[in-house]
Amino acid sequence: MPYLTAAEINTHLYGEVVAEIERQTPASPLLDTAIKAAIAEVKGYLSAYDKTAIFNATGDDRNPIILLYTKDVAVWHYIQLANPDVDYEQRKERYELAIDYLEKVQSGKAVPELPVPTVEGTTEGEGFIKFGSNPKRNNYYN
Repeated sequence: MPYLTAAEINTHLYGEVVAEIERQTPASPLLDTAIKAAIAEVKGYLSAYDKTAIFNATGDDRNPIILLYTKDVAVWHYIQLANPDVDYEQRKERYELAIDYLEKVQSGKAVPELPVPTVEGTTEGEGFIKFGSNPKRNNYYN
């Protein structure tokens, strides 16, 4: 079972809006494409975590905030085709909120409960290294 299905987008878009964008076709290949793009985009921000474990999870095993923001990103990509009866500004705001949160996760300012990759011979959480440096100082002598 995939991480996110087109049927689960009903928390963010009404079925009649999806049908209008899809032009009344029974299948929703456009929505599936938007979902795949959203998952790929969200994965890009979660490089410090075990992306395979995160996006192979199903049902209640999925992290609710990552699922919510993945839906926001998917809907944003989906309504670019057409946005009948969709509050475009609200969707834009939700997309920006999702990206803002994902950037905080990427920088380490927000730490969601997500699995981290393990290296063979270590337990979960061991082997993860984060490094950086202090801001550059411009010293000079007169």
